[in-house]
Amino acid sequence: MKSGYKIFWTEHAASELEKTIQYLQTEFSDKEISKLLIKLEETLELISVNPKIFPISDKKGIQKAILLKYNSIYYREINNTVEILSFFSNRQNPKKRKI
Repeated sequence: MKSGYKIFWTEHAASELEKTIQYLQTEFSDKEISKLLIKLEETLELISVNPKIFPISDKKGIQKAILLKYNSIYYREINNTVEILSFFSNRQNPKKRKI
């Protein structure tokens, strides 16, 4: 990534991303995984430059970036770091979201 805020993934968010990739590997093509990872990298680049670019979610102080139709990331800015709190599959019940 270029200059900007440092990106830190929580263990929970990294685990959710890993589970999503595993699901895509079994149910979809490598093309879908590549598409997701490219969009993720682009979104993280935007966030690292301007963490306030995406709207506040329903949780105070936590922002939500929709990556693709089926995935969102939730994050917050702390000092000069952006903490990725959740990589959420939008197909799930929102009550399952843990932030």
